[in-house]
Amino acid sequence: MIDLRPFDTLGGANHGWLDAKHHFSFAGYHDPARVHWGNLRVWNDDTIAPRTGFPPHPHNDMEIITYVREGAITHQDSLGNSGRTEAGDVQVMSAGTGIRHSEYNMEDVTTRIFQIWIVPTRTGDAPQWGAKPFPKGDRSGQFVTLASGYDDDRDALPIRTDARVLGATIRAGETASYPLGRDRKAYLVPATGSVDIDGVRVGTRDGAAISDVDTLTVTAIEDAEIVMVDAA
Repeated sequence: MIDLRPFDTLGGANHGWLDAKHHFSFAGYHDPARVHWGNLRVWNDDTIAPRTGFPPHPHNDMEIITYVREGAITHQDSLGNSGRTEAGDVQVMSAGTGIRHSEYNMEDVTTRIFQIWIVPTRTGDAPQWGAKPFPKGDRSGQFVTLASGYDDDRDALPIRTDARVLGATIRAGETASYPLGRDRKAYLVPATGSVDIDGVRVGTRDGAAISDVDTLTVTAIEDAEIVMVDAA
């Protein structure tokens, strides 16, 4: 089953410095049919103006993954962590028992990110943060795990939940497959380009909620950069 969620049907708000689109109910946007997809709770498509950002604010008991599509995001938190994550790279914050952080676009150009929140499998752990580059060439024609709750995914950033965040870059006409399993749910968004999944066209920044599939097969209609969550 594929539930297509076109970009122009997403909720959201434009705050001037931040133009936010919400794939799921968030802040002032509520749609009872789009509250979560398995343990995936939030997928925000954020456009952040130069030299602006999110001032310090708290989180707890949430796995927060940021995929930078364009520009860069600069992180600081109450643990003393700081870092700049560039386009194509990923940062992960396990909020755990509680953390305060800020996220700023310190660049002279617009930054665009996907921010993904996944409900943790366990609570009560100390917060942690990490970031890692993931060269797009390494994802050519295949899904690569960017963040994972499984010990076997040793090259991925760790998260404390029964889920994976994956990326792929697929050239027009090429296909990539992923062994999802019928007991799992996937949510897929092309950061760029468009793809075909079982006859359904998924365009740039559209969402596709996928379930009841053994193996997920994605064919690029045009060159595409894909981000996907495999959720419980």
